Amino acid sequence: MKNFATLIRNRRSTRHFTDQALTPEQAESLLKAALMAPSSRGRAPWYFVAVDDRERLRGLAQCKPHGADFLAECSLAVAVLANPMESDVWEEDAAIAAIYMQLQAEDLGLGSCWCQICNRETADGGSAADYVRQLLDIPYQLEVVAIIGFGHKAQTQPPIDESNLAWEKIFINRCTLMDSPTDEGKEPHA
Repeated sequence: MKNFATLIRNRRSTRHFTDQALTPEQAESLLKAALMAPSSRGRAPWYFVAVDDRERLRGLAQCKPHGADFLAECSLAVAVLANPMESDVWEEDAAIAAIYMQLQAEDLGLGSCWCQICNRETADGGSAADYVRQLLDIPYQLEVVAIIGFGHKAQTQPPIDESNLAWEKIFINRCTLMDSPTDEGKEPHA
């Protein structure tokens, strides 16, 4: 592994992938990373559906009108699911597991991209989650949080430019956002 600072600086969303398939070992590493993620009170309310079938990947790419096209090109897509009955913070726990997979992908030299499903609509106004649920035979008690696409990067992007970090969004000891000159006339929060 690269050092963690380098890893997070280099991880960028990849929306174009080569035709090269992932090895079984690479796929296992990604899924193992998800299963190793922390969760509230150790409940691990997440579930995952790994998809490498080209026809299903093309189907997943149709789950919403914007931001899902890349799924048709990826080698592996992982639908990130969670059971709300197992934890009150199921969405957060599932999101942590998803980013663990994305960080593992970067460490393996692979690309990845998040496709938001929860609270999104299909092109005809239906639920994107219901579309994915039907396509992948997901039981009704599981919520579809996101789909993460993985594959070999067809292009590389420069690392994150640290000079553009929004340090103004960091506060020490208390949030002074309301004290800013752009919020004149508003009461500051104590």
